[in-house]
Amino acid sequence: MAPGDPLTETVGRLAGQVGHWTPSRWAASGASGVPRGDVVHDLVQWLADRCADAEGRPRRPVPRLDNDLVLPDQLRVVAADLARFGGPAVIDEAAAKVRAVRGQL
Repeated sequence: MAPGDPLTETVGRLAGQVGHWTPSRWAASGASGVPRGDVVHDLVQWLADRCADAEGRPRRPVPRLDNDLVLPDQLRVVAADLARFGGPAVIDEAAAKVRAVRGQL
């Protein structure tokens, strides 16, 4: 991800917000009533799907690992791929999605 692009900035804010969370905090429900770990994993999957579309490859499920503490890293990796392969409209849409999820947590 390039510093200064909207996706990099919003992902950095979200990762900074959740990067220190404990397992119990990840398991707690966010504003939507869904556990926070599920909300962030759904975001990672959404970003991965957009990246697959941008690269012209099939969508694949992002593994849900046993430890939610890895979710910020998964988020950064998938967002970096999307920032590399997605066009400006996709990047803006993804940044808006990340901001929305951040508000739900």
